[in-house]
Amino acid sequence: MSTKLKQLKTELSNELDSILNYWSKNTIDIQNDGFIGQIDYNEKVIPDAEKGSVLNARILWSYSASYQVTKNEEHKKIAARAFEFLSKYFYDPEFGGLFWSINVDKTPKDTKNQIYALAFAIYGLSEYYAISKDDKALALAINLYLKIQKHSYDPVNKGYLEAFTRDWQPIDDLRLSAKDANEKKTMNTHLHIIEAYANLFKVWKDKALHNDIIELLQTIEKHFINTKTGHLHLFFDENWTEKPDVISYGHDIEAGWLLLQCAEISEDETLIANYKKHAVQIAEVTKEGLDTDGGLCYEFDPEKNELIAEKHWWVQAEALIGFYNAYQLTGDKNYLDIIFKNWDFIKNHIIDSKNGEWFWGVYRDYSLIEKDKAGFWKCPYHNSRACLELIQRIKL
Repeated sequence: MSTKLKQLKTELSNELDSILNYWSKNTIDIQNDGFIGQIDYNEKVIPDAEKGSVLNARILWSYSASYQVTKNEEHKKIAARAFEFLSKYFYDPEFGGLFWSINVDKTPKDTKNQIYALAFAIYGLSEYYAISKDDKALALAINLYLKIQKHSYDPVNKGYLEAFTRDWQPIDDLRLSAKDANEKKTMNTHLHIIEAYANLFKVWKDKALHNDIIELLQTIEKHFINTKTGHLHLFFDENWTEKPDVISYGHDIEAGWLLLQCAEISEDETLIANYKKHAVQIAEVTKEGLDTDGGLCYEFDPEKNELIAEKHWWVQAEALIGFYNAYQLTGDKNYLDIIFKNWDFIKNHIIDSKNGEWFWGVYRDYSLIEKDKAGFWKCPYHNSRACLELIQRIKL
C-alpha cells in the first residue's frame, strides 16, 4: 500500500506542475492585462469574454498556495499578477465590494456584490499575504470581511445572505448560477465564507473573526448538515425554512473535509470532535454516488429518483481529498481503494493528456462535456488543491 501511495504522491506532484503550467502558458492575457476570461473545450480563446472575479480570486489562491510547496518563483509572480489585477479592477473603491465581472477593457460589467465572490477574494488574498507579506493584500482581505459582516450577516437568525446590489441594497436575483434556487441562504456560500474566514484567521489572529468562525461552524452544523442522511441541505430562506433540492455529491464530500479543516483552525475542541464525525458520515454516504469505474457522479434528484451520472472535474478533485481525509480519520483502507480507483478514472477520462488541465467532465457514456477549459467557473482551484492537499497529507 505504501508503494501505491508513494506513486500517487509522485503523480499528484507532477499533475500539480502540469495544471499550473497550463494556466501559466495559456491564460495570461498579454493584450488586455490579467487573465483570459474564457478558453473553450477545443482550446479556442474567446478574446472578448468577460472576466469573472471568482476565476481571478481562485487563480490568486491556486498560485499562492502552490508556491508554498513548489517554491517556483514564476508561481509567485503569477500570484502577484492576480493580486494586482483583482485589487485594481475588481475591487470597488466606492462601495467597498467586489464586482462580479468586468469587461475585457477592464470596465465593470456585472457590479452586484455576490458574497460567494467576496469570500473567494478573501481566500485568495489571505493566501497571497502568507507568501508575500504585502500589507495591501491583508488590508483588502480584512476590508472585504468587514463588508460581509456589515451587510450579509443576519444578526437575528444567524448565517449570511447571498447577494446585494453594488451599493449594498437588496437584489431580486440572488443566484450564483442559473441552476441554483433563488434563495437567501445557501450551503455553497456558507461553505466558502467559512473557508475564507478560516484562511484569513491563519494570517490575522483577530478575536472577532475567531468568534465569527465558531458561530458560523455552529450555524452550518445546525442547519446544513443532515445528520440523519449524512447529506447536506442546500437552500433556505432567511428564516431557515428549507427549499428541498438535489443531493450534491461534490459539495457533500468537499464539505466533509473542508469544514473539519476550518474547525481545526478554530481550535475549538467540541467543533473538531463533531466535524470529525460529520466527515466520516459524509464520506460514507457519498459512496452512493460512486460508479464502478471509480468516478463520482454529480448529483442525485430524490424527487425524480434520478442519478445525474455526469462526472465533473471538480467533483473528482474533492473526492480525492474527502476520501483521503476519511482514511486518515478511520484508518479504513477501503477509502484508499476508492482514491486509487478515482485517480485512475481521473487519469483515463478527466485529464487532458494532450493539452494539459482537466476537461469539464464526461457524460455517462464517457463522451466529453463540451464546456470551458478555463472560464467563469473553470478554474485551477479544485484540482490544484486536491494535488496540494494529498501531497501534504500522504506521509511516507
